[in-house]
Amino acid sequence: MYAARLCTRVPVARPLVQPLASVQPILAVRTFQTTPKVMDESLEQAAKFIGAGCATVGVAGSGAGIGTVFGSLVEGYARNPSLKNQLFSYCVLGFALSEAMGLFCLMIAFMILFAL
Repeated sequence: MYAARLCTRVPVARPLVQPLASVQPILAVRTFQTTPKVMDESLEQAAKFIGAGCATVGVAGSGAGIGTVFGSLVEGYARNPSLKNQLFSYCVLGFALSEAMGLFCLMIAFMILFAL
């Protein structure tokens, strides 16, 4: 019963189609939307500032790393004072590596601002 309903065709009333002669042509004019050069330069400058700000986030990590290195040095001195010279040499190495990463981040930020 349901299959018979699905298979039967129901006549559909279609609207009358007007002949092509009575259709008015629609002329659409497309233009390119451009911005003035001043606007492009300010947008580029804003993108540089955002990029430089993102690049300097690593400097905060460098500060945290240096604090961790010297905190561990103090803890190592408290546990074993006889290893003072060896612990200090490791501390200087950790400080140099951590500071170098911060300087690399700062260098990239300055390159974004002034070299591009």
